[in-house]
Amino acid sequence: QVQLIASGGGLVQAGGSLRLSCAASGRTFSSYVMGWFRQAPGKEREFVAAITWSGGGTYYADSVKDRFTISTDNAKNTVYLQMNNLKPEDTAVYYCAAGLSTYKYRYWGQGTQVTVSS
Repeated sequence: QVQLIASGGGLVQAGGSLRLSCAASGRTFSSYVMGWFRQAPGKEREFVAAITWSGGGTYYADSVKDRFTISTDNAKNTVYLQMNNLKPEDTAVYYCAAGLSTYKYRYWGQGTQVTVSS
């Protein structure tokens, strides 16, 4: 049974940092793309960042480029999202996902709430 467990969300002031974690289990993810998405109240879910587990290629939404960094720890089967210089507009529920391409994700984790106060 595939599980993606996201953690690390919380309340932070604007300009602060948080690191989200996504622990993956239940299958081999070496050929998968791991992604982070977010959904703010009243808005559609949007792509944040993705990484190819095997090669480490990374992709970012323009809104988070240069502030967020996605990375993996293969030994721990965990994907991280380091978020720096957070802004109130980053407030959302953040979800991790796994798929075979950056356009189609098959597995989704539960969300973790990130709230940035101004």
